[in-house]
Amino acid sequence: MTRSKSLLRALPALALCLTSCLGGLPAPALAFDELTFDIPTDHDALRKRLRQASLLQLAKSEGVSDPQDVFSTALAEYQRLLETLYANGYYSGVIRIRLDGQEAAAIPPLNPPAQISKIKVQVTPGPRFRFGTARIAPLPQGLQLPEEFTPGAPARSTAVINAVGAAVDGWRLAGHAKAEPVSQSFSANHASAVLNADVTIAPGPLVRFGALVVTGENSGENQAKSKVRPTRIRRIAGLPEGQVFSPLELEKAATRLRRTGAFRAVTLTEADRLNADGSMDIAASVTDEKPRRFGAGAELSNFEGLMLSGFWMHRNLLGGAERLRIGGEVAGIGGDTGGLDYSLGARFERPAVFGADTKFFARLDLESLEETDYRSDNVTLGIGATRIFSDHLEGDLELALSHFDTRDAFGDRTFTLFSTPFALRWDHRDDILNPTGGHYVNARVSPFVGLSGEASGAQLQLDSRLYRALDKDARYVAAARFQMGSVMGPGLSETAPDFLFYSGGGGTVRGQPYQSLNVDQGGGAASGGRSFLGLSAELRAKVTDSISLVGFADAGYIGSESVYDGSGRWHSGAGLGLRYDTSVGPIRLDIAGPLTGSTGEGVQVYIGIGQAF
Repeated sequence: MTRSKSLLRALPALALCLTSCLGGLPAPALAFDELTFDIPTDHDALRKRLRQASLLQLAKSEGVSDPQDVFSTALAEYQRLLETLYANGYYSGVIRIRLDGQEAAAIPPLNPPAQISKIKVQVTPGPRFRFGTARIAPLPQGLQLPEEFTPGAPARSTAVINAVGAAVDGWRLAGHAKAEPVSQSFSANHASAVLNADVTIAPGPLVRFGALVVTGENSGENQAKSKVRPTRIRRIAGLPEGQVFSPLELEKAATRLRRTGAFRAVTLTEADRLNADGSMDIAASVTDEKPRRFGAGAELSNFEGLMLSGFWMHRNLLGGAERLRIGGEVAGIGGDTGGLDYSLGARFERPAVFGADTKFFARLDLESLEETDYRSDNVTLGIGATRIFSDHLEGDLELALSHFDTRDAFGDRTFTLFSTPFALRWDHRDDILNPTGGHYVNARVSPFVGLSGEASGAQLQLDSRLYRALDKDARYVAAARFQMGSVMGPGLSETAPDFLFYSGGGGTVRGQPYQSLNVDQGGGAASGGRSFLGLSAELRAKVTDSISLVGFADAGYIGSESVYDGSGRWHSGAGLGLRYDTSVGPIRLDIAGPLTGSTGEGVQVYIGIGQAF
């Protein structure tokens, strides 16, 4: 989508022109018993690239032995090696491929050898050419061609193609959607090893976006029609009709459609011809995903017990790519965390409600929690919107009404709170399931007001993660995590237990029991804290392509004040882990024990899916 169809047609022609104008050679094959290469050159990188490009080498490694197949591969080898020479700036090369001593190109195609034992490939590269003239015109204002396409630089054929592509892309970014190369002149001076390249670009007219035409919308079309209404497809795509064409806006429109999850495939195609007013229609072809999906998950810890979860989801509930997800969870099965925790939630999302990049959501969550330090039955109803600011940044704003019926160190209490949570997520990870580089930041502020005489205040949460590969193949990865939480305003006895913080367990400090670090209220009673700090570090090392070993250390702090003042307590843990990579993320096994603190002893075991963070 970054280049027009005309460019896609023209670039192969450039490569063909280089081959034909400068003198092509026949094309190539393979052997079975013995394959040797003779490449007399001081350029080790060129020798390596030629061997890597060899079709005969590939056929030998795959065990090809049929003489007809070997002969056909040998004929194709000429062109493959010639293209490799041109791609590296060698235009005087000589290629010879002998099958049992006979030149492959001289063997009649209709009379191939009945047997092939030995193949010898000989490539004499000749001198490396450099650009004499390197010109592409006209160019849009301010565009700089790649440095590899300049007089005096090695005359790689790929440099010409890349430069032409950059010129066409530059014109398209300037709104000239139909820009294309219309003529090219290449000449090689073999005596001086100089290649002259001159390409002319036709920018075409300034183009504006026309209509988004949905495939299957008209009854005369034979293609399958999406179950998402065409009006909704256009609204979700948000194509800026009437504005100057931009390939970036076109890609944004495709991304908006894909991220709804309603479509398995999305293709936006530029019309071959412009409309009478100079606008260009865009054809949208979409393939629906299966409308319904369900899944289940499980995590196991020797202290926290077994957690089971499941969900059911509809991707196109009302015909406008609306999503309804209903999920439930049971935690603490067989654990020592106080009892069983139950949760049930439903979330409805409708994309492109307040503009193409904003979706509406509504949720209902029910919880019944039996923790060591408190019991709580909760219900929350919320409505809000999620705004996509860029490929890496998004934010939520919600209006939520919550009711808590609790029993804890401060007695039996009820809370009815109105809150306005606001969150920003900045995600620059290279892989969400198993990152090896980048960072992730999730910041959340939840101001709340008591509706039945409860104290008002705000809860702050921060989760920041950093990933760095320690080698070029990312077999060794360092990962770090910083967590912070604070409750501002009400005191401990005035705050709903669900708003307070604990440390210990798989999400905070491995090696320490679940929620074992708290605030001592005396008489054997305890509560959560108003402040929390969490630090985690991991070193991940691949043992095989699918198995990794992990060393990790975690630390956590809980305090009674809203900010860290040193009056609270720390604890820490460390251990080793094993990861087995799957298509849905790594299967995780962590074994950890306490390092410091008085909240736990012995070994803790955690099993789940996905990295710990």
